[in-house]
Amino acid sequence: MANKSLNKIASPVKKAPSALLDGLQRNLHPLVGAAQDYDPLLQAIDTARFVLIGEATHGTHEFYRERVKITQRLILEKGFTAIAVEADWPDAWRVNRYVRGLSGDQDAREALAGFERFPAWMWRNTEVCDFVEWLRQHNSGLSPEKQVGFYGMDLYSLFRSMEEVLSYLDRTDPIEAQRARSRYACFDHVGQDSQAYGYGAAYGMARSCEDEVVQQLRAMTQGLAQNPPAPGLARDEYFYAEQNARLVRNAEEYYRSMFRGRVSSWNLRDSHMVETLVALSNHLSQGAAVPRMAVWAHNSHLGDAGVTGMGDRGEWNVGQLMRERYAADAFLIGMSTDHGTVTAASEWDQPPQRKRVRAGLDGSWEAVFHQVGTPNFMLHLKDHTELLNLTEALRLQRAIGVIYRPDTERQSHYFFTHLGRQFDALLHWDESHALEPLDKSLAWHQGEAGEVPETYPSGI
Repeated sequence: MANKSLNKIASPVKKAPSALLDGLQRNLHPLVGAAQDYDPLLQAIDTARFVLIGEATHGTHEFYRERVKITQRLILEKGFTAIAVEADWPDAWRVNRYVRGLSGDQDAREALAGFERFPAWMWRNTEVCDFVEWLRQHNSGLSPEKQVGFYGMDLYSLFRSMEEVLSYLDRTDPIEAQRARSRYACFDHVGQDSQAYGYGAAYGMARSCEDEVVQQLRAMTQGLAQNPPAPGLARDEYFYAEQNARLVRNAEEYYRSMFRGRVSSWNLRDSHMVETLVALSNHLSQGAAVPRMAVWAHNSHLGDAGVTGMGDRGEWNVGQLMRERYAADAFLIGMSTDHGTVTAASEWDQPPQRKRVRAGLDGSWEAVFHQVGTPNFMLHLKDHTELLNLTEALRLQRAIGVIYRPDTERQSHYFFTHLGRQFDALLHWDESHALEPLDKSLAWHQGEAGEVPETYPSGI
């Protein structure tokens, strides 16, 4: 339930109350780069099955680096066997096959080549590349049920997923492949342009393909029930194809909803992510212990939307839905930064740039954390009465996605949140640095041309 107090806008302040700063300083855990930095975090995670690790931007080096460190410890010390990321299902599956030693890709860089669409740097970057190689090495010699998999949970791959369904059926059931091809032919008139399909279907300019995608998913699930594949690789490949059919069903609805408003499409997307996590968990639990999974996505997806301005607008997200479904088995971690640089674009489909991140707005959580005086630290919020009280106040929080617009920062990148109930733990880096893409453009090397000077007002 959204908190109606989120409609109230508090006046910004120049200096956080000393009681707040003193309380945060007294209860924070410094992050100094030592191996034991995350000991308290792993202790707090305890037996949680799903650890959701967020990020305040899609282009910060520290966020990716430390998320890898935490995930490696979850794998080595707590038996986690799956990583689900904010990425397209087919592209991530290619990486999954590589880390399990099942693909012909020569190295991690090649395995990540499937991430072609904007924003490719989210997954084609040096930190993920190194982690993928680490995963492959870790899995080497392990039995399949003990290997760690890498999976996508997003739904943008409408046409690519259709191709994967047809490819699987061509190999395994040519008659059903003909039926599937006939159903998916409903989309032929848009030339693999998902937004053109959504626009035409939403406004009655072209017929909806909803019935066809539902029929195809039903055919896949019935096929699984009637002729279950043998355990192992055959079962994994069927699950991959079935999940592609599920994605097509959900993506068809998503692209139609885009033209009905942001709330509807946002909720459909995050609902699909949760549906994917549940399906993946059920798949991995067959004949083995209950799986444990690390989930990587933006803070706006993984923090509990119900205690932020998002919830006040009627939006829900992965973190909120996972808490409602799994309670203490879902552990939510957020990340933040005050200033530095970030890899982001100025507009959709433009090359990534290395942009300067402005200092946090007055009154924001970022500004408060900067005033604490400890450069990098962690707050353990779950069941911590004093910290929960200190972080109950409604404050702004920054969210930078794949686009960063410093000139409209307040409108474009901030929303209100009750931080203590949004996450179970929060990691903060006062100064952070841009993520390094594998494919660096001239624009990235040069930084943002014509950026406004440091003296430009930040509280727009």
